[in-house]
Amino acid sequence: MLKPFFKSNQIEAGCDEAGRGCLAGPVFAAAVILPQDFENLLLNDSKKLSEKNRYFLREEIERSALAFAVVMIDNIEIDKINILNASIKAMQEAVKKLSVKPEFLLIDGNRFKSFGDFKYQCVVKGDATYMSIAAASILAKTYRDDYMNKLHEEFSQYHWQKNKGYPTADHRKAILEHGICKYHRKSFKLFDPQLKLF
Repeated sequence: MLKPFFKSNQIEAGCDEAGRGCLAGPVFAAAVILPQDFENLLLNDSKKLSEKNRYFLREEIERSALAFAVVMIDNIEIDKINILNASIKAMQEAVKKLSVKPEFLLIDGNRFKSFGDFKYQCVVKGDATYMSIAAASILAKTYRDDYMNKLHEEFSQYHWQKNKGYPTADHRKAILEHGICKYHRKSFKLFDPQLKLF
């Protein structure tokens, strides 16, 4: 079972993002404040869960959380400010949207920027360590997946319903065959010279 909190006597928000390594689409971030007595043995890093369990847990998290928020930064802004800054900005904006102000932030990963009067702790693999970060990872992942499924309806040739914009072989092959579209991140390496069409 994951750790319930960093310190037991403060209101903590877990923060995480989804879509940082994608070639297309936005980056999503979520912030979640769980109650002190929250328990769920299934809760874990979203990458370690089946799709069915992620969506089941999303309902549980949204029903139980003291507050939660999800924010999207689109590919156009990612190209302007770079993906690291976009990921950090998305997490900061999610924290700002919380209906309850946290006293402390738990950030997945090793990079963040101070803002406001918030104190924070970065935690490498935090989504597999703390409940609130795992909860945030699930919200960010499922909301982004929903969004990419909608974009797939507009540009089905890239198979985003399966790869969600990540640099899979089928996505890269589709880019070589069809070129890029308005949702691709032009600041990323979109064409892999090692991938040949046969």
